[in-house]
Amino acid sequence: MDFPFSFGQKSSLLLIFFFHGIIFSFLVLRNGIIYSNRASKWLSLLLFLYAMYITPYMLGYANWYSEKLTREILFFVPFMQVLLIGPVVFFYCKSLLNGSFRISKKEIIHFIPAILYFVYSLAIFITDKLVLDDYYFYADGRDKDLANWYQAFGLFSMSFYLVLSLRYYAEYKKLVFNRVSYAESILFRWIRNFMLAFLGILVLRVLFFILNPDWGEFGSQFWHYISFSFVFYYISINGYSHAIKTGILEEKKTEETNVFEDDENQSTTAFTEKSSEIDMDFWKAKLLSLINDQNHYQNPRLTLSQVAKELQTNTKVISSVVNTGFEMNFNDFVNHYRIEAVKEKLARGEHQTTTLLGIAFDCGFNSKATFNRAFKKSTSLSPKDYIEKIS
Repeated sequence: MDFPFSFGQKSSLLLIFFFHGIIFSFLVLRNGIIYSNRASKWLSLLLFLYAMYITPYMLGYANWYSEKLTREILFFVPFMQVLLIGPVVFFYCKSLLNGSFRISKKEIIHFIPAILYFVYSLAIFITDKLVLDDYYFYADGRDKDLANWYQAFGLFSMSFYLVLSLRYYAEYKKLVFNRVSYAESILFRWIRNFMLAFLGILVLRVLFFILNPDWGEFGSQFWHYISFSFVFYYISINGYSHAIKTGILEEKKTEETNVFEDDENQSTTAFTEKSSEIDMDFWKAKLLSLINDQNHYQNPRLTLSQVAKELQTNTKVISSVVNTGFEMNFNDFVNHYRIEAVKEKLARGEHQTTTLLGIAFDCGFNSKATFNRAFKKSTSLSPKDYIEKIS
């Protein structure tokens, strides 16, 4: 018997998204294998799960539920792994933001709900097909993947892991601004957009449930799944694009910054002063001498650990001095002296013989956007407006 597939408007549209999802999943996985990139492997799994998520509806609209053989495939194969999507999203975010992240045995607990659902699906298959050879669990003729309790539990799971991902990203941002002087260039705009897209998927799910009085009917859920497919397509394209950029950087052996790593072992002395015991005036003077007098702010890749090493102490001391003594984070502290250096050059009229961007680069900035934002934050004026003011 040939598997039927009715190419109607609904089934054909979902088939297009399904096909592209599988292709992007393969391409991202290939990228992850070539460059040994764990984040790409997690993204590949996520795209595959997204493709499987729309499969029952794609095949359902293609009349698979109307034939015995194809109906049993949909019944007994757990295509929609809604309890697995949330953990995969979370581990993708962690591996993207933390290059040294490795999933531990303890974290296997996140996959227990998905494993239990797989065991439940297997038990249904054994009972209905191998033991009774009759529908017992499927006596109602409804696919268990589409059961309201399962979909509701999946929505809760995905929402929970989105919150965990957002908390991890917030922790990352805090560490970045406190440990490197080029924070804005490694804030991972993609991961922010990815989480917004994932949030959009959850919001759409809730809205369609509230606004659609016939949600329980199979055919009435099409607009939810087509909307989901568009968001899924956005994640596929942009996720693959980001994976390619990451692979190129790794191929060029570009230095990576991992703010989650413990960099205390880079200190040259076993300095253990508590924040309340630090001689603040002493360390402020030493830090100012290094950053300002020795022009260390000109290093566009300056980090907290490098400064601690230069001053023969540890990062906790320097971080405390910057946060408490100067009431700034490390990124803003270094950018302050970069901006002051730019203002001195502008006062000397150097912008008349060289470009403004060239001046910014000479003073330690590594991008035009970062320079413009830092300058406006410091002076409340854009660089061009500031030049007009001093002229």
